[in-house]
This record gives sequence, C-alpha cells and structure tokens, in this order.
Amino acid sequence: MPLDRSLIGTTSPELVVDVERGRLRFFAKATGQTDPVYRDLNAARAAGHRDLPAPPTFLFCLGMEVPNPFEYLEELGIDPVTVLHGEQGFEYLAPVYAGDTLTYSTRISDIYEKKGGALEFLVRTTEVTRRGELVARLTASAVIRNRTHEETTA
Repeated sequence: MPLDRSLIGTTSPELVVDVERGRLRFFAKATGQTDPVYRDLNAARAAGHRDLPAPPTFLFCLGMEVPNPFEYLEELGIDPVTVLHGEQGFEYLAPVYAGDTLTYSTRISDIYEKKGGALEFLVRTTEVTRRGELVARLTASAVIRNRTHEETTA
C-alpha cells in the first residue's frame, strides 16, 4: 500500500540527549579518527575548542538513542524487511562539544516514488538544537520496496 503523502510534516517526539566525552572518544576510535582533538582534551583546547568536539556523523548515531529507533516504520505500517537505508546528509551550522545537551526534532519532509511505485522513498529531516540554537540539520532517506506493486505486476 503506498505511503500517504499527507504524512509529510508529521513529527516524532523530541529527543533530548547529552554529549559525553566517553561516547565521543569511543565513536572517534570506532570511525578511525586520528586527530587527537577527538580524544585528548588538552589537544582539543590547544586547537581552540572548548571541549572534545563531536566527530563527523556522530550526531546521527546520537539520534538513535531511543528504545526503538525504527519504531516510526512500525507506526506507519511499514514492514522492516522491505526497507533499505537510502541516503543521509549532514548540514553543520555550529560545532557540538562534550557537555552539550542537544534536542532532536524530526519530521517527515518528503515522500515520493520511483519505478512506477515499486520503490517509495521516505525522507526524514532532523533539526538538532542546543539551547534553542540550530547546530545541525540531518536528512535520512529510507527506500521501501512496495510488495503490493510487485504482486500486481507479476
């Protein structure tokens, strides 16, 4: 069943998360960051940062700090077996540091189809703020294989 375009603009509950040094260090190590500013507080401060900065893409992972990060798919009646990660984008407007408290506000920003409806795209945009200041905008697309379309065209 095709996704209802009236879902565009629908929001998820806000998420408030703290940025912790240990998580930043772990993420930097896991993603192969070699710059010491991501691990060493003295190196970060010597480079002009007030604390350890968040490495690239860390905000996406931090935004998954909910009990079920894919619950929105279930709420929309989408079978997770039909979903692929499509694309993600990051727009950084201000640095994020250890000690920051961030608020994630997510909405469905677009729904469209390709291949005559065989593939649907669900685009979600998340605004990340710190004390009301927009620090980043994250975009993620999920590609949904429409099984109903497959059955009617087989």
